[in-house]
Amino acid sequence: MKKANIVLLLLITVAFNVKAQLFIDKAVIEFEVKTNVKKTMGTGQWADLLKDNMPQFKTGFYQYSFSGNKSIYKFNRWDEGPKVPEFLRRDDEQQIYFFDYNTNKTFQQKAIVGSNFFLEDSISKIDWRLTNESRIIAGFNCRKAIGKVMDSVYVFAFYTDEILIPGGPCNINGLPGMILGVTIPRMYISFIATKLSISSLVETDIKPITAKKFSSKAALKTLITERSKEWSNSDDDDSKAWRDQFVWNALL
Repeated sequence: MKKANIVLLLLITVAFNVKAQLFIDKAVIEFEVKTNVKKTMGTGQWADLLKDNMPQFKTGFYQYSFSGNKSIYKFNRWDEGPKVPEFLRRDDEQQIYFFDYNTNKTFQQKAIVGSNFFLEDSISKIDWRLTNESRIIAGFNCRKAIGKVMDSVYVFAFYTDEILIPGGPCNINGLPGMILGVTIPRMYISFIATKLSISSLVETDIKPITAKKFSSKAALKTLITERSKEWSNSDDDDSKAWRDQFVWNALL
């Protein structure tokens, strides 16, 4: 009986050690980001004319590099398929998000209509509701959560507790593990992790953005809300939908 107990204890210890080895605290995660650009452009003569000459989706690949509780997320490359016009791509290529979960600080470079804005602020908090739904993403078992950003935009995310950092693409974060899948229906955009690599990580790349002057996220929201009203001061439904999309994308 004593021998059986010893064997059982050894098996439990081995199982625990194997499970512990699954926890990842540093790596590079690649995300495929797909946006239905025709949906985001709304309707109207100008929008309909542009839609006739572009693909339905804009697909790019981004890299999320992390070590410990620090991370940086930025553009890597475009899909090899048909490209949308350059003016719909150039801002994406300049976006950079740095997070330090130890200090609850974020430094970001946000490109909006060709201009760069530098932000220094606390990490945004999202109220999440966990569900029992799960799926496999990039080889990791992920649990579904539902959150809301920018007051009214619902986010559907899948996270894994096998990757320790509570991060995710853009400003989507705050779950008990890494977010590997995101869908935001009202913004017609999805993020899905395609692969994870530890060997390709360059830890010195995970550092805050430097700039002569930083703004806050609240200041940026005020600015772009006013600017969008100047560019489209009509109160019809299509203009309002376009302004909403513009503000949401700038703050995502």
